[in-house]
Amino acid sequence: MDLDLHIHSTASDGMVRPAAVVEAAAEARLDVIALTDHDTVAGVPEALEVGRTLQVEVVPALEVSTTLGDLELHILGYFVDPTDSALLAHTGEAAGRRRDRLRGMVRKLEAEGVQIEFDRVVAAGAGGGALGRPHLARAMVEAGYVGSVPEAFDRYIGNDHPAYIPTRLIDPEGAIRLIRGAGGIAVWAHPPMRHLDTYLPVLAEAGMAGLEVYRPRNPVGRVRQLEEEAGRRGLVRAGGSDWHGPDGGPLGEFRVEASDVAELLKMGGM
Repeated sequence: MDLDLHIHSTASDGMVRPAAVVEAAAEARLDVIALTDHDTVAGVPEALEVGRTLQVEVVPALEVSTTLGDLELHILGYFVDPTDSALLAHTGEAAGRRRDRLRGMVRKLEAEGVQIEFDRVVAAGAGGGALGRPHLARAMVEAGYVGSVPEAFDRYIGNDHPAYIPTRLIDPEGAIRLIRGAGGIAVWAHPPMRHLDTYLPVLAEAGMAGLEVYRPRNPVGRVRQLEEEAGRRGLVRAGGSDWHGPDGGPLGEFRVEASDVAELLKMGGM
């Protein structure tokens, strides 16, 4: 059984609609996928419906962006109830904060001589509810100020660059409570190795159940270290491509074997 447990759609900052994500997964012969849009489950019902038709198991999930001081950490929530009232309230609040942040970044870009209308940023999001910096970067590309999304980050909107404004969202412990309250399993997404020793005990104590171990560019040594940490602390392992669209290669190019994430699947009732 082949899986990809980290995929984004146009419900956040991905480039493909949730239905088309499932269609691409079926074409790639993926058996199980998780739709993990940033701070929203808006795409989950559509993905579940198409998944039933195409016989692709869709795990209802999301990726919660959190801040801890000046550090941004992401917590994946697997097997959540997409109708949970607290979860839906969070997604609405997060969407508002993201929009306010991007409006501020648009104003800072003006001081750099980059004139971007906010409506252009919204259009780049294809109507998604969780706008992010990639949408602003795409709008800058379309307006001709930069030649690519990476250039927009490298010159203007990346961390510590002229138009950057830090995110101020829920803290990691709050995210874990939110996910658990919605019946989900909290997993630390792409954990920064330099912060692992400092924050892993704190997050585990708060109820985090797992680590994202398997990713396309994780060196073998890093994978082994994360596997050992998960085993030592009794945490489940997860993995996925963090796919945002075909620009990064076809869906299914990276996949995880069921045996690697068996404990997570068992916790989720699969």
